[in-house]
Amino acid sequence: MAPICQAVAAEGYETATPIQEQAIPVVLSGQDVLGLAQTGTGKTAAFSLPILHRLAEAKKRPGPKKVRCLVLTPTRELAVQVGASFATYGVHLRFKRTVITGGVGFTPQMNALAGGLDIVVATPGRLLDLAQRGYAQLDEVECFVLDEADRMFDMGFINDIKKIIAMLPKQRVNLLFSATMPPAVAQLAEQTLKNHKRIEVTPASSTVERIEQKVMFVQKDKKKDLLVSVLKEQDINRVIIFTRTKHGANRLAEQLAKQGIPAEAIHGNKSQGARQRALSEFQSGKVRALVATDIAARGIDVEGVSHVVNYELPNEPESYVHRIGRTARAGAEGVALSFCEMEEIPYLRAIEKVIRQAVPGDDAHAFHDASIASQRNSPHVKPPQLQRGGNKGRGGHGGQSAGGQKRQGQGQGQGHGHGQNRGSQQGRGRNGGQGRPRATRAA
Repeated sequence: MAPICQAVAAEGYETATPIQEQAIPVVLSGQDVLGLAQTGTGKTAAFSLPILHRLAEAKKRPGPKKVRCLVLTPTRELAVQVGASFATYGVHLRFKRTVITGGVGFTPQMNALAGGLDIVVATPGRLLDLAQRGYAQLDEVECFVLDEADRMFDMGFINDIKKIIAMLPKQRVNLLFSATMPPAVAQLAEQTLKNHKRIEVTPASSTVERIEQKVMFVQKDKKKDLLVSVLKEQDINRVIIFTRTKHGANRLAEQLAKQGIPAEAIHGNKSQGARQRALSEFQSGKVRALVATDIAARGIDVEGVSHVVNYELPNEPESYVHRIGRTARAGAEGVALSFCEMEEIPYLRAIEKVIRQAVPGDDAHAFHDASIASQRNSPHVKPPQLQRGGNKGRGGHGGQSAGGQKRQGQGQGQGHGHGQNRGSQQGRGRNGGQGRPRATRAA
């Protein structure tokens, strides 16, 4: 379709990625798709381009409160990013669209939905609130996309998703994308997809070949000194540093700033405005280091990230793949450094089992601890105790998710209509009654 091709050409895209090459014809034909692809493979365009084509060909207009295409994402940042992709590729098409997430005021979202929308990109919680209170009607959805399905499970969204799916019409196109395929995602795919085409462009949880991976064995109390040394001595243009906890991210960003290294923290307890400012300053180069919890491991596409540092190894090995995938994007090369203390040895072994290779050790630094390195294959080292409290996922999913975080993914909303943005705050309204929902504690 000429308007879409014109928009794609304006972005400088000439060659389709493998996931795009395989998925676009299938979606255009109206067949359901199960796509296994990691972030950075171009999967957003793989579903947004054919969806725009199908919506334009149908030449329908949504009725009041109706939605033609619904895309669910686990995090607010990913929702905003996907919404921006629809805006970019559909710039020459007169579609009404919006991004719906928690934290932004309800009134703009209710007003946008009142007139009907062609495309809604949402996080599950806020959309469910609006739908249950009658502000959104999902019984005429033509195309349903579940993006980052495995992350949805990690963050405890499964019950919300099932309730939303129950509101959808039986006749629709279903697209499910996931970087990994744990049993729970496979079961959801079996329940949701009909006569689907499975498209797998990379093995699940495989690491990017262009990333140079290293593990650095160090005492826990020497990690900060090692990090400062690495940031000052190595040629690092833009780095994302991962911690397991929100408090740890804040503290580390402050410590780096005191050492003269511009740094910002990004995690679920930050207001949406603060998170967007941190990302903007990181993208512009004003801030060299972004300290993040695992909420940033998926869906945030920042160009030019030369290094990823796992300041603390993730307690879920799959998260390692998504963390280091923030570098070596769009054909570039990258470096992933992992700091490993004694108690994290079991995490390292779990990671190596998932990626099916040993991470090379780097002992050429002043803080190398040979006693820790000697235990990397020892089965007797016990992992650290995870913090308890405040990490219970929604829908009865207890336990700690990747990065020690509870459910994330509600925040900035994008204005309705043609690409206008709205400000935001964090949280999801729950007032148990009818009428306008009321925002409460941050999610």
